[in-house]
Amino acid sequence: MLISLNNLKNIITEQKQLGNKVVFTNGCFDILHAGHIQYLQKAKQLGEILVIGLNTDSSVSRLKGPHRPINNQDDRAIVLAELKSVDFVIFFDEDTPYNLISEIKPDFLVKGADYEEENVVGADIVKQNGGKVVLIPFVEGKSTTSIINKMNQ
Repeated sequence: MLISLNNLKNIITEQKQLGNKVVFTNGCFDILHAGHIQYLQKAKQLGEILVIGLNTDSSVSRLKGPHRPINNQDDRAIVLAELKSVDFVIFFDEDTPYNLISEIKPDFLVKGADYEEENVVGADIVKQNGGKVVLIPFVEGKSTTSIINKMNQ
């Protein structure tokens, strides 16, 4: 479900009072593929609520270049929200989700294993609040860039 920040914060407060763990990850999720699905399934296993911070179109363009995203933010949000492992999708327009992470203070912050923990944006916030950073390995050969390159051949 696509959600506003205020509604998300209220739900997270309720869920934490019930003892449930909140997992957060973020990304562009431009062309959804099997690697994304497996990554999100593993993230969801860490807690009861999985929140995806989804880069807006303008954010994706700044990060990936003028030809991205392939799919607009509303379409990307609809697809993600319909996945069984995803509970909430929230847009963020900055280049990083640091401000969003500081607002929701998840119990787990998940990124791909191509990151090192000390370089994960928001790791400081999560750890200061008793949470953990979890790095999940990528599925070999599965990436949006490789799909785009294959299409362009």
